[in-house]
Amino acid sequence: MNSKKRIVIIGATSAIAEHCARLWLAKQPADLTLVGRDTLRIERVATDLKVRSPLSEIRVIQAEFLDAEAMNATVRDIVKSGNIDIVLIAHGSLPEQAECQNDLQYSRDALELNGVSPVLYAEAFAKYMEKANHGTIALIGSVAGDRGRKSNYVYGAAKGLVTRYAQGLQHRFANSGVKVILIKPGPTDTPMTAHLKGKGAKLAPVEDVATQIVDAVEAGKSIVYVPGKWLLIMAIIQHLPSAIFNKMDI
Repeated sequence: MNSKKRIVIIGATSAIAEHCARLWLAKQPADLTLVGRDTLRIERVATDLKVRSPLSEIRVIQAEFLDAEAMNATVRDIVKSGNIDIVLIAHGSLPEQAECQNDLQYSRDALELNGVSPVLYAEAFAKYMEKANHGTIALIGSVAGDRGRKSNYVYGAAKGLVTRYAQGLQHRFANSGVKVILIKPGPTDTPMTAHLKGKGAKLAPVEDVATQIVDAVEAGKSIVYVPGKWLLIMAIIQHLPSAIFNKMDI
């Protein structure tokens, strides 16, 4: 019987997800399933993790992120091996707002990848966790989902969907053995934000963000802003009167 903790990471090639995986395996060997779209990149992550944790069982799955039936089949295959302890849903992209405004297909793809896709993956795992009355679903949203801003409102709308969905899922599983955690990172130093760093943006170290995520999952928190300062920052932004907010260039 496999006594190792079963962890599944959707979007395992993201920098945040990769660092979370390293932290989990550093704590103890695990049964880890890495899911992504690019087989070569997932294999690279898996190879690195195997070197770091030789006693862990690590498998990779190339999967679709926009085809609902294919996503459902992927999750069905994963749960065949037994109950899941943790699923981290971490995939996404940071679209250019100007491109979203000028190209409806680009905008649609951004909304689906960053909003609809994470929600569907969470829903697919939720039904199995509900039957087992066990497991944690950790969804990576974003502070961008707290209030629409002209600089990234398509991305923000997608992450706002993730926020509302996570709240509903938490309500569904209240007082059960299933936990749902919504993670809201601020701008983080990853390849996805390299263009922001080039513009002088202050970005949180990905190692620090991953550490806070792993700690939040272990503690079973319902919502966590990483770094924590974003809880205060976004509380202020959310409550600014429109007359003031609309004059801000953010």
